[in-house]
Amino acid sequence: MGILDELKVPTGVIYGDDVRKVFDYAREKGFAIPAINCTSTSTINATLEAARDIKSPIIIQFSNGGAAYFAGKGLANKNQEASVLGSVAGAHYVRAVAKAYGIPVIVHSDHCAKNLLPWFDGMIEADEAHFKAHGVPLFSSHMLDLSEESKEENIETCLKYLKRMAPMGCLLEMEIGITGGEEDGVNNENVENSSLYTQPEDIWDIYEAFSKITDLFTIAAAFGNVHGVYSPGNVKLHPELLGKHQAFVAQKLNGEKGNKPVYFVFHGGSGSAAGEIETAVSHGVVKMNVDTDTQWAYWVGLKDYYESKKGYLQSQVGNPEGPTKPNKKYYDPRVFIRESEKTMITRVKEACTHLGNVNRL
Repeated sequence: MGILDELKVPTGVIYGDDVRKVFDYAREKGFAIPAINCTSTSTINATLEAARDIKSPIIIQFSNGGAAYFAGKGLANKNQEASVLGSVAGAHYVRAVAKAYGIPVIVHSDHCAKNLLPWFDGMIEADEAHFKAHGVPLFSSHMLDLSEESKEENIETCLKYLKRMAPMGCLLEMEIGITGGEEDGVNNENVENSSLYTQPEDIWDIYEAFSKITDLFTIAAAFGNVHGVYSPGNVKLHPELLGKHQAFVAQKLNGEKGNKPVYFVFHGGSGSAAGEIETAVSHGVVKMNVDTDTQWAYWVGLKDYYESKKGYLQSQVGNPEGPTKPNKKYYDPRVFIRESEKTMITRVKEACTHLGNVNRL
């Protein structure tokens, strides 16, 4: 018994009530779902295959740069048109294939800062058009990252979009406090250390305001998180702070929503210690972003393949077996890309295992 049988959540891309059911179940059972940044049909397929093999739900997300890449690097993106096109195309692709993998899938868009709001607008417009035609949004959820703005502006802007998203059953993820490091062109390597830690009063202000509209929201609270991978000891994570945030909000609600009323998100999860992940999940983290580690895993598959077949990859004809032997079966993109997929599949399974997201269907 699990998500499919017990909760009656369907396979394929899920929305609204079904997303709520999955996050509630994760919080209750003490596991979280990795959100894998994808930039191509190949990385999407690898992610879906990994989740299918271990019988788990999964989140596929598109960053602004990843979405533009999905559409094609040859397209202009001055007004975010390539990012809109790529994320919408990616969401449609996931919708087309996800059900065949027999797992529930959440389709999400990643960090959208203030200067990227035209991208967000384009995706919401696609959601509204899809909802009008099919009764569900195109995406399961979106993320607004206005953590560099004032708390007041952050909340005000999020509420403006949440009012459009809630009627469609589309979840909003927001960030309060800054995730350090660098990812996808967003560089926060030199921010004030105090900005890396969210205060419980901030969490309550968000929870109180958002709950007046819907409960379909998640909060990426900062507890020292850093994007990328850094040497051991350079990153000071304090996931125990999430427990204090939950207790603060629970007290404000007089315990009416239990002892973990907030859906938390873990950003900058690549390279985190198992104990840190376990602590974060125990305090209500239901989603953890994974990007840097899966990028490396994808590269390792290609690197290892080239090194093992180097003698067959120097020309179209001629290899260690003879000067007239053809090499097409070695340089066929379907061959070497598949090797990248295999190592990425292994890494996605590893992320799921760390988060307790195995055999959950």
